[in-house]
Amino acid sequence: MENEKKSKNSKLANNVGSGISFGLAIGAAIGLLANNIGLWIPVGMCLGVALGAAFSSLDSIEEKK
Repeated sequence: MENEKKSKNSKLANNVGSGISFGLAIGAAIGLLANNIGLWIPVGMCLGVALGAAFSSLDSIEEKK
């Protein structure tokens, strides 16, 4: 039971971590192009966290099937 909880938490952390890194990269690229990096880095990071959590929930739904 505890191992299942730990694996779910680690999968969530992995997906959110990946989302943050991709969001930062995309936010930095848009920020450089738009000449407003101070705005786009946090926006990209927030989008990355949201998408990482969404992908994590999709993974958990697919595992239940």
